[in-house]
Amino acid sequence: MNLNPDILKVERLTKYFGGIAAVSNCSLNIKKGSITGIIGPNGSGKSTLFNLIAGNLKSNSGKVIFHDEDITKIPSYELFSKGILRTFQIAHEFTNLTVLENLMMVPGNQSGENLINAFLKPSLIKKEEDLIRKKAYEVIDFLNLKHLANEIAGNLSGGQKKLLELGRTMMVDAKLVLLDEVGAGVNRTLLKDLGTAILRLNKEKGYTFCMIEHDMDFISRMCNPVIVMSEGSILFEGTPNEVKKNEKVIESYLGKANKSYGESN
Repeated sequence: MNLNPDILKVERLTKYFGGIAAVSNCSLNIKKGSITGIIGPNGSGKSTLFNLIAGNLKSNSGKVIFHDEDITKIPSYELFSKGILRTFQIAHEFTNLTVLENLMMVPGNQSGENLINAFLKPSLIKKEEDLIRKKAYEVIDFLNLKHLANEIAGNLSGGQKKLLELGRTMMVDAKLVLLDEVGAGVNRTLLKDLGTAILRLNKEKGYTFCMIEHDMDFISRMCNPVIVMSEGSILFEGTPNEVKKNEKVIESYLGKANKSYGESN
């Protein structure tokens, strides 16, 4: 019996932009309960791959299978309800709302969104809002953001906004969270806090994560396996140590660096 089945399967996925393949014949599997890292140089197709998985882009060919369901053509808002959540390199918070209000905005299909309910079912709306507020405070407590609960989100630092984005994934029943450069622009102290929160969500609540990241120290701490992308395809997959020692990875990156250096001299 497989104790760690694949929660996500990407099969020969391809996406063209103006005749150029940003993702080319890409296949990978993500195990349930894992924290998978995706690394590669700029332009290697990492973010495009995330957008294809999350339903923000439509592929030219290939499949994305989530929990044995073909989700290739399902839009992002429907995938959200299925438990696939994607964060972005630049946090997408509601800048004029507080941290608490940002979290309370996340759950969909709230009764208060229906004008008729506002007149006919005010007690239902209040009960629902109280439950959502309680959940939001639990998330704030989990992320050690109590001191910022009533702070306007636009005033937060880059690292605090990344914590808030992580908190938004906790407000729904997340099955797979796609983290796009969660460490970008974050100081080392807050990056440590982010890493700790991700590890706790993984171990204590069973979240499955897949993260794009350039910081190899962070990747090495957080991820197993690590997938290396190059020119829209998978170059190598293995443990962080195996990735660092793999000749194909070294040749791909060091070879390009040496070539550029030689041309400039």
